Amino acid sequence: MIEIPASLRDQAKSGIVGHVRGLFNDRARGEEPVSRSSNALFPPESEIWRVHGDVASMMVGGVAALLLQMLHPAVLAGVWDHSNFRADMLGRLRRTARFIAVTTYGDRADAEAAIARVRAIHARIAGTLPDGTPYRADDPALLAWVHVTEAWCFLAAWQRYGSRRLTSAQQDSYFAAFADIGHSLGASPLPRDRRTTLDYMTAMQPQLVADTRTREVAQLVLNQEPANPLAIPLQRFVMQAAVDLLPPWARQMHGLQGSPSLTRPIVTSGTRQLARTLRWAFADR
Repeated sequence: MIEIPASLRDQAKSGIVGHVRGLFNDRARGEEPVSRSSNALFPPESEIWRVHGDVASMMVGGVAALLLQMLHPAVLAGVWDHSNFRADMLGRLRRTARFIAVTTYGDRADAEAAIARVRAIHARIAGTLPDGTPYRADDPALLAWVHVTEAWCFLAAWQRYGSRRLTSAQQDSYFAAFADIGHSLGASPLPRDRRTTLDYMTAMQPQLVADTRTREVAQLVLNQEPANPLAIPLQRFVMQAAVDLLPPWARQMHGLQGSPSLTRPIVTSGTRQLARTLRWAFADR
C-alpha cells in the first residue's frame, strides 16, 4: 500500500473544507463559518449537535425538506410571492443552513438574535393563495409544517448516511430538542418524538398539493448548477439521494422517480462515501 505524505493529506483536507465552507458561507458578504460555542442552546454531546454537524447528511436532508415543504400550498406561495428563489436558490439554501448552524451550536446570544430576525421577517409576509385563501408566514400551523419536515428529513438522512444510527430514545431526544427551536419561532403544535412526528406527517397529507408551480420549484432545486463543474457528479449523488429519501407518497406527488433497484445501491454507497470523506476532512476543525 502506498503511503500518502501527511502534507498531501493536509492539503487535500484543506481543499475540501475550503470548498464546502465557500458553498455554505457567502464570502462576498464577509460570512465566516459558525463557531461552535460552549454557551449554545444545546450541549455539545446532544443528538442535535451530532445530526446537524454532519455536512453530507444535512445536504441530503435539506434538499428533501425543501421538496416536502413545497407541497404545502401556503409555503409554496410564500416562496413564490416573496422571494427571488429563481435567481438566488443557493442564497436561500445558505440562509437556511446558517440558521440551523447558529441555533444548534452557535453562541446563545447569536441564536436568539437569529430567531428574532426570522420572526420579524415572517411577520411581514402575507398574501393570498390562487383560490383566494389568505395566508401568513407567521401562522403557527404553517411554521409547524416547515419545522417538522426539516426535523424528519435531517434525522432520516442521518440514519441513512451518518456515522452511527440513533436509537429510538436518541431519536426522540433529537425531535424534542429541535422542537424547542420551532416553538421559539412560533410553530405550533409540534411533535416531540418520532412516533408523533410520523403521525403528524400522515395527518397533513390531505392538505398537500402538487401543481405546475410546485414542480417548477422542485426542478429549480434539483437542477441548480454548482459553481465548480467538478462538483457536478457529487451534486447529482446528493440530489438523487434526497429524492430517494422522500416518502413514496411525496415522490409520487412531485412526479419524481426514486433510484431503480439496480442503481440505488450505487447512489447510497456513493453518498455514504461522500459523507465519510467530509467527516475525514472536517475532523478536528
